[in-house]
Amino acid sequence: MNLCLYGASSENINEIYKTEVEKLGSLMAQRGHALIFGGGASGLMGAAARGVFSENGKIIGVSPNFFNVDGILFENCTDLIYTETMRERKQVMEDMSDGFVVLPGGIGTYEEFFEILTSKQLGLHGKAISIFNINGYFDEMLVFLEKAISEGFMKPACRELFKVFDSAEDVVLYMETYHEEKHEIGEYKFFNKK
Repeated sequence: MNLCLYGASSENINEIYKTEVEKLGSLMAQRGHALIFGGGASGLMGAAARGVFSENGKIIGVSPNFFNVDGILFENCTDLIYTETMRERKQVMEDMSDGFVVLPGGIGTYEEFFEILTSKQLGLHGKAISIFNINGYFDEMLVFLEKAISEGFMKPACRELFKVFDSAEDVVLYMETYHEEKHEIGEYKFFNKK
């Protein structure tokens, strides 16, 4: 299975995040899953890649050309795909992936999560989306989403489009056992492609 991980590129974060994500990468590789990611060598992107690499797993980095400078990209990718733009990068990652894992991160990670969640809500894909809630990082975001539901800005069914986990083992198990489902939320008439 090709698992796409979205996460921080920042190095200026608590080591617990890196440790847990490296563990996730190791577990993915042990269980035969490939990593699809933004190609970065630092932060949680780098931690995931190091974990997969430590178990001789497959690592596919997808990066815009302008990131191809010394020290930015993980040097031990099995494959490194270059794109012209960030938009193209996200599309390649989405197309290559069987499911998505959202790791702690900044605005870029949030943007990736909300885009893939919106696409699922519209029925444009039916792939698994999991949030790895290390150290309670996403707690406030989850409260915010509940407020959006209680205020009528989001349908309650949107809660079922992703799952939240506190351990690497639970993330991987969910991805492995997920079955694609059709969703029709609100007035949208799009359905997942099988």
